[in-house]
Amino acid sequence: MTSTSMERDLGLVLDLIASKRKASGRTIIGIAGPPASGKSTLAESVVLALNAENPSTTPHAVLLPMDGYHLDNRLLESRGLLSRKGAPETFNAEGFCQAVIRLQNVDRETFYPKFDRQMDLSIANSIAIQPDTPVVVVEGNYLLLREQPWASLQDVFAATVFVCPSMDALKDRLKQRWLKHGLDPEAALLRTTGNDLPNAELVVTESISADLHLTQNYTEFGVRYAY
Repeated sequence: MTSTSMERDLGLVLDLIASKRKASGRTIIGIAGPPASGKSTLAESVVLALNAENPSTTPHAVLLPMDGYHLDNRLLESRGLLSRKGAPETFNAEGFCQAVIRLQNVDRETFYPKFDRQMDLSIANSIAIQPDTPVVVVEGNYLLLREQPWASLQDVFAATVFVCPSMDALKDRLKQRWLKHGLDPEAALLRTTGNDLPNAELVVTESISADLHLTQNYTEFGVRYAY
């Protein structure tokens, strides 16, 4: 399935979640896609919509982004991986996947890290998930990769969504992102082609099929494109 409308895409995802909701326990949804695909914007919109539909003192839905599991810049630098930040090997993949698997346990409140883009680091215990929150939306680039440890998540997700515009659109979005971060055009293109596009190609070629595939074009809504 494809769509170019944010509103239409949101409706499709909400319909999918409704059809896959568990009668008891927690429903965990995976939204994956390459960097700058628009998946973060979509995931945030899904959580906002679910909470608006189900007002409560306890959030009905919570967003858990993969970005909180970035390895620290100092560690990446010591390993010669700082220029590759965003690649699979620059995440605590095992820790992230174990955390997602533990979401199935609803006997207590749990806490998770969140990535601060302005500070360029992860802040521990920034996301709280209550035991009676019935839906968790997990978002990230590599959720559907065939290789371990990512493959361990396949049986955890009640439903999955894959977000991917064309590679040309991704290249333009990625370059624009680095320009907004203050890089000159040459440096922005180098970061895009040297790191981001290879990561995007990996996601596109090595991810399993999702329940719903969306090709997004959100420029008409003026939204941001996140990792």
